[in-house]
Amino acid sequence: MRDRRLLVLAALAVAIVAFGVYGVLAAPGAVVASPSPRSTSTEEPRPDQKLTLSDPAPITPTTVTPTPQDGPAQAGERYLTAWQAGDLAAMADLVADPPADFADRHRRFDADLRASLSSLTPGELHRESEAAELSFTGVREVAGLGRWPFTSVLRLVMRADTWKVLWSPETMHPALKDGGRLVLKETEVRRPATLTREGLPFPRDSRAGDYFTGLGDTVLDVKLEEGSGRVLLASPPRPPSGRKTTISQPVQAAAARALDGVGQPAAIVAVDVKTGQVRAVADGLGGRGAFNGLYPPGSTFKVVTAAALLRNGMTPESQVACPAGYTIPNGRSFTDSDGVDHGTVSLTTAFALSCNTTFAQQAYERLRDDRLSAEAADRFGFRKKNGLSYCRIQSYEGPDQLGSDAIGQNSVQASPLCMAEVAAAVASGVWRPAITTAEPPGDSPPPVPLDEGVVSGLRTMMGAVVSRGTAAGAGLPPDTAGKTGTAEVEDGEDHAWFIGYRGSLAFAVFVRHGGAGGTIAAPIAARFLNAL
Repeated sequence: MRDRRLLVLAALAVAIVAFGVYGVLAAPGAVVASPSPRSTSTEEPRPDQKLTLSDPAPITPTTVTPTPQDGPAQAGERYLTAWQAGDLAAMADLVADPPADFADRHRRFDADLRASLSSLTPGELHRESEAAELSFTGVREVAGLGRWPFTSVLRLVMRADTWKVLWSPETMHPALKDGGRLVLKETEVRRPATLTREGLPFPRDSRAGDYFTGLGDTVLDVKLEEGSGRVLLASPPRPPSGRKTTISQPVQAAAARALDGVGQPAAIVAVDVKTGQVRAVADGLGGRGAFNGLYPPGSTFKVVTAAALLRNGMTPESQVACPAGYTIPNGRSFTDSDGVDHGTVSLTTAFALSCNTTFAQQAYERLRDDRLSAEAADRFGFRKKNGLSYCRIQSYEGPDQLGSDAIGQNSVQASPLCMAEVAAAVASGVWRPAITTAEPPGDSPPPVPLDEGVVSGLRTMMGAVVSRGTAAGAGLPPDTAGKTGTAEVEDGEDHAWFIGYRGSLAFAVFVRHGGAGGTIAAPIAARFLNAL
C-alpha cells in the first residue's frame, strides 16, 4: 500500500509540471525563438524547414557626437601639406580672406626665382586665445644654386569657429616682409679655356684670339639677393680650370691697349729677355702675322748689320761718314730720309740717326763674302728653322743687293716676333727662340751666345737711339733702348717699326703701311711701356 501511494504522488507531480509548461507555451504573445545565426546565411532553407519571422525590434533614438574641430596645429599642418603638394586651391581654402592673386603670387615667386619647393616641416606652436603662430622650416631648390633652406611662420586666427591661416607675403619667405624683394641675378663671368701665366683671363679685346683658343668662354654667376643687396645664396666660386700660357696679363693688356686707335693694321710682340717666353702678342694684322708674317724690317735690321760690323773690327766709337747720299762704286745710290749731310760721326751716332748711307757703305767695304747673311743666319735666327718666328735673308748677288740688305730691304724679311728675338738677344747676350711653353720644345733651335764686346756695343748704340736719336721725342720711359725702322714697300706707304727692350722685356712694334718708325711706331711703344 505504501509503495502504491508513492507512485500516485509522483504521477500527480509530473502532470502538474506538464500542465504548467503547456500553459506557458499556449499563452498569447508568447516569444518564439529567433533563428540561430546560421539562419542568416544565404543557404536555401530545407523543404521541410519552417521559417518563422520575429517582430522588428523597436528603434532606440541615438545622439551623434560631432568630430572634434581642428586646432591651430592641425590647421597649420594641413596648409603645409597642401603647399608641399602644390595644391594652391586647397591652400586658398585654408586662408582667411586670401588675396585674389594668391595663386599667381606663388607661381610668380617660383618662376622668378627658378625655385621649387622640396620640403616643409612644422615646428613649435604658440597660441594665445583665438590666435596662434606655427613656425616651420622649408627647403627650396634653386636652379643653378642648389638647396635654399628658409624659416618662416604661419599665423593663424579663429574665423567662424574654424582655424584659418592669416596669409601675407612673408609667409612664403620672411624677406618679403614690409614690401621686401627677392631678386635672382645672373652675371656673365669669363671662364676661358686658356689663361695667362698668372691663372687669370686674358684682358678683354686682347687681340690674341688667333693664337690662343677659348679666350671668350664664359659662365653664368648666379646670386639670390634681397632688395637691400644682401646675398642669400650664390653659386660657388669657380676656380680657373683653363690651360696656362706664358702670356702676362698686365703686359698683354698694355700691348692691346697701346694699339687702340691705331688706324692701320699693327702688332706688338713682347718676350721675356731671359727665357724667350712670349709675354704678349697683340695682333691686328690677321693670319697670325705677328708670328709668321714676313715684312721688310727696314732700319731695325741695322742691329744685325751693326753686330756684323762690330765683329769685323769696328767699335761704337769708330768714325764713319754720314752723308746725305752715297753711291756704291758702279752701283746704286742710297739717301737718308732727312737729306742732311752729318759729316763724320761715330758709328753710334750714325746708328742713332739711322744713316742709310753709312751702313750701305760700311757693308760694301767690310761685309762682303756673305758676312752679313752669315751673321743674320747664325746668330740672329734669319734662317729656316723650327719655332714660332719667321725671318730670312739670302746671299746677295752683287754689291747693290748687299747695300740694300744692310738697311733691311731687298731679301731681308722678318716677322715682328723675329725682330723681338733680335732685341732680346741684345738685352740678354744670348739669342734664343721665342716660346709659348714653360720649356723650349725638343726640336727647338739651341740658344746662341753673342760676343760680349758685340753685345756691349749694341746696347750703347740702341740706348743712343732713344736718348738722342730718331726715337728721342717719342716719350719712351727711361732705360729704354731700341731702334726705329721705316721700310719701303712697293704696294703703299712705308711700314713703321720700333724694336727695343726695357727691364725684363724685349719687344717689337709694327704698323703696316704706317709711315715713319720714329713718329708712328715709337710712340706706340711708349704707350705700351708706360702702361706697365
